[in-house]
Amino acid sequence: MMRLKHLFTLFLMLCSLTAAVAQVRNKMIMQRGRLVLIVDLRTSKTEIDSMLKAGGVTGQTADMLLKGNYAPAIKNGWSVKAKNNTIQLDRSLSDINKSADITPYLLSSTMFKSSGKPGYPAEVAFGVNYFGSRVSVHELPSGLTRFFVPGNLQAKRVFLSGNFNNWSTIKGLMNKTDSGWVADIRLEPGKYAYKFIINSNWTTDINNNLTEDDGLGNSNSIYYRYNYTFKLSGYQSVKKVSIYGTFNKWTELPMHPVNGIWVTSLYLHDGIYLYRFMVNGEWITDPTNNTTQVQNKLLSSVLLFGETVTFKLNGYTNAHKVYVAGGFNNWDPDMLPMAKTATGWVLPYTIAAGNYLYKFVVDGNWIIDPLNAHQITTDGKTNSFIAVRPNHTFTLKGYGGAHTVRLIGDFINWNEQGYTMEHKGDEWTINMRLKPGKYLYKYLIDGNWILDPGNKQWEQNQYGTGNSVLWIE
Repeated sequence: MMRLKHLFTLFLMLCSLTAAVAQVRNKMIMQRGRLVLIVDLRTSKTEIDSMLKAGGVTGQTADMLLKGNYAPAIKNGWSVKAKNNTIQLDRSLSDINKSADITPYLLSSTMFKSSGKPGYPAEVAFGVNYFGSRVSVHELPSGLTRFFVPGNLQAKRVFLSGNFNNWSTIKGLMNKTDSGWVADIRLEPGKYAYKFIINSNWTTDINNNLTEDDGLGNSNSIYYRYNYTFKLSGYQSVKKVSIYGTFNKWTELPMHPVNGIWVTSLYLHDGIYLYRFMVNGEWITDPTNNTTQVQNKLLSSVLLFGETVTFKLNGYTNAHKVYVAGGFNNWDPDMLPMAKTATGWVLPYTIAAGNYLYKFVVDGNWIIDPLNAHQITTDGKTNSFIAVRPNHTFTLKGYGGAHTVRLIGDFINWNEQGYTMEHKGDEWTINMRLKPGKYLYKYLIDGNWILDPGNKQWEQNQYGTGNSVLWIE
């Protein structure tokens, strides 16, 4: 009863909705001791499946709802009501309390874009922390991040909840010390939103001056885990050094001296940035960086922040000029010249994480990469494909006698040309960089569609042949 009362109090505080929020089509709300899911059948299947997963409606899929099959939900204790284009599912919180973790705010279809990973609520290029007189989040030598709540020693329990644990109300239990409460977690570089739950009361971090509207009239504390440090040596006698760049729209970012070196640390998303130092009112470029670019008649240093990819093209030693062009440089055919070697052409280039198409431009002629088996054809044009910092590998074992195996799914709008997979040993593989969410896919083997035999998750489609299901957390 205490936990049920606690959950009801949390939702009651946060369910005072504005007119704008009330117009959101898919909703998850708490009312009269029940968890209620309102599903608009006009939204995408992905959004509906995400709503069902977040609400803990196990075994139920969007396809089933669209066909009027509510059996899995009813079997698990959900009451189902269909009206016009909406379906309402509700269940007693006393039942859910036995097994499920309840997210402590109203969810909507727009919120499913938040991955619970770096980048909440959207990917950002840059971030710095802004603590008061007491820093309450520290990076430890072990690589863990320590969150600290000073005092509150009379509290029975304190939880740390944020987008890094899907705003859990039962995970994130903090450890009591003689001066407060601590929790150590492992975070990747990025932007994180969080709160503390002290004796069932939600509160922001009072020592953190960086907050952000949560979209429901309340605030979240914001913390950036850093991944880059700008450094400038040789100016020990100057009084002030700052850095400006495209990552923060050319606003001042102060630097501070450490052992004779001016430094400032920050979070940077993968990308290409221009920047300059201002030393006692004078602009200078980075003396340790030879890559520069003129913009608005000012010379700036160029930071390529991401993964270094080495493009190689064997042969064509009689060519005069060879370039590489793709989605990473807006297909500019004259921007990235390759260097000639004894056996061909080469270019190391830093690219942000993602999926990219590209080609080589040899004396004005566009060609695919002959060393790369991964290709895709769209509108009659074939391009080579590369994934930078991939987070999933599609693998199909066997089928050694096949001529072509293609990966096809909703991530390419079911383009039947698909991504060609590479055959190595007894496997066909391709690496992809996928955002968190649900994906549907199949393999096309010499014109024959099959489900992924290595993936037990699948759902029925409109053709009765099914699609494999992949969830990226």
